Amino acid sequence: MIIHVVEPGDSLYKIGQEYGVSPYRLAIDNGIEYNSTLVIGQTIVVQFPTVVHTVKQGESLYTIAEQYGVSVISLYQNNPQLNGRSTIMPGEQLVITYDQEKLGSFEVNGYGEPSISDDLLRKTLPYLTYVTPFTYGLTQSGSLVMLNDNHMIDISKEYDTAPLMHLSTLTEKGNFDSARASIVLNNQTIQDKLIDEIIENMNDKGYYGLDVDFEFINKQDAEKYAAFISNLRSRLNPLGYEVITALAPKISAMQRGTIYEGHLYKEIGIASNAVFVMTYEWGYTYGPPQAVSPLPNVRAVLDYAVSEIPREKIFMGISNYGYDWTLPFEKGDKARSISNDEAIKLAIQYGAEIQYDETAQAPYFNYYDKRGREHVVWFEDARSIQAKLALIPEYGLRGAGYWNIMRPYQQGWTVLNSLYHIKRITE
Repeated sequence: MIIHVVEPGDSLYKIGQEYGVSPYRLAIDNGIEYNSTLVIGQTIVVQFPTVVHTVKQGESLYTIAEQYGVSVISLYQNNPQLNGRSTIMPGEQLVITYDQEKLGSFEVNGYGEPSISDDLLRKTLPYLTYVTPFTYGLTQSGSLVMLNDNHMIDISKEYDTAPLMHLSTLTEKGNFDSARASIVLNNQTIQDKLIDEIIENMNDKGYYGLDVDFEFINKQDAEKYAAFISNLRSRLNPLGYEVITALAPKISAMQRGTIYEGHLYKEIGIASNAVFVMTYEWGYTYGPPQAVSPLPNVRAVLDYAVSEIPREKIFMGISNYGYDWTLPFEKGDKARSISNDEAIKLAIQYGAEIQYDETAQAPYFNYYDKRGREHVVWFEDARSIQAKLALIPEYGLRGAGYWNIMRPYQQGWTVLNSLYHIKRITE
């Protein structure tokens, strides 16, 4: 795999000629139209197929996979044009293998809402070990606020992707309320009843494990939260369910702030089968413009995390989005959340040149809108995704967790698939 950075005069045809690959394949692997305008500084992932199969009459993905000794999932991963569907036509060309040695293997989780389209879900699932429908909440009495996730779960199982149940403090009105967590943490009867409901729901819907995400926990409830996770694990593990706990991005045990003080890394690390460290949102909706996941900040969090929690328990968060800020930024201003693909379209629309911050390891650009206001956009591209993914084997982590999969970003999945083997739970 080569990451080509677009220069003046580049087109997919020209880039294809330069590397000796099909421009149509470049378009497919990068999730763009063949005749799409390219912008200076944009990244194009270039892969080099070594074995390509031309589909014959009567063949299926299953017979082709069997012929080459590969999995159907790998065919989906190597051929995004399939969109995760098994329909193929005679004459169609499928990439069986690329000239790329995998750098390692790990597990990948992706968070998404049940409202995700079938097309996007099917296209994304081949790149995921787990998928986590977002989210179950808590009532005032500590019972579950249910989620209509059956369809999402059913589709995930077609791709050997394990669904995880996500539990948060969402209320019936759709708001997050840390007081709901406090009710559960401080009343053993309510807590035990909630766990009974969780187990019943997981049994009914065929979940593989539980992902707990209680944020803004009161400082005085921190120890009780760790005890709650331990209680969950003692009840769920004997039934074959794992317990994963989301953690705020701390850099020390003494870090102040309501988002941090309720999460005790060492204690939760002991109590959980695994943890998901939310290493993103330095650049956020109400914050000053900067990269969403600056690499030095991510490293600082991981350095602390591995000092408190076994490395093999840690999933590192990866952001699948960016923000568009209007300048000059003033406190109280709100940035617009955008997809990485939308960021490229904005750069093309306004003729912006994409820059790359070598320290943050993130792309950005400035533009002026039709009203003459200056904007700055920070997002993710192939380079920034590659830099983040490299941290997983470097630190010896269990895997990655993508927040979230609601926006298409084929280039990011192409980078992941090119460099690493994505584990399935059946392996």
